[in-house]
Amino acid sequence: MRLSIGLSSPALSAAIGLGLTAALFGAVPASAAPAPLSDAPVAGYSSYSGSGEEAKANQAFFDAVLTSVAEKRAANPRAAAVTVIYNASAAPSFSAEIARSTQIWNSSVTNVKLQAGSNADFTYREGNDPRGSYASSNGHGRGYIFLDYAQNEIYDSVRVTAHETGHVLGLPDHYQGPCSELMSGGGPGASCTNPNPDANERARVNALWANGLAKALAKVNQDR
Repeated sequence: MRLSIGLSSPALSAAIGLGLTAALFGAVPASAAPAPLSDAPVAGYSSYSGSGEEAKANQAFFDAVLTSVAEKRAANPRAAAVTVIYNASAAPSFSAEIARSTQIWNSSVTNVKLQAGSNADFTYREGNDPRGSYASSNGHGRGYIFLDYAQNEIYDSVRVTAHETGHVLGLPDHYQGPCSELMSGGGPGASCTNPNPDANERARVNALWANGLAKALAKVNQDR
């Protein structure tokens, strides 16, 4: 299942998320955040507001990662912090953006931390996809964030990366929101370069990882 950051592809049963018809643009690897463009519709972008199927996929991705983290924590109950491990080796063109996104999230929330490492709960990948960038999960805690070259040349690359990482941490898309909301994705237009979650988004992630992890951990222990 796939989740996208709310650009212009139709919802598919297996494809959801921040979709942009990137096939219309050249595939040029992104090494830095692009200059902001106008707010005119890009690549057929319309005021796409998501769907019930997309919201369910967002939740499924979060649940998968949460379960993976809970299983590791149950095996090591003395761990000092709740940590979500990622592997970015398959997205070398976006190493700076991923590092910046990690820094943003780790400085924004207190109940969960992102950390690069082995035995990852999710990975980052890069390439060309007409749907644009998205977060995808197999339902078993082995999901990935795909970063599309062309889309990251149009929209602020750090914002795209931080937005998709927001799905990993449990946040749904809210395309109708203002630029100050990270999860509004492409809704405010290509000139929006804000990569930071707002106060409500930060509070939501903290609540999800305080309450959600406790429930997931209890279920893991019960199933043992």
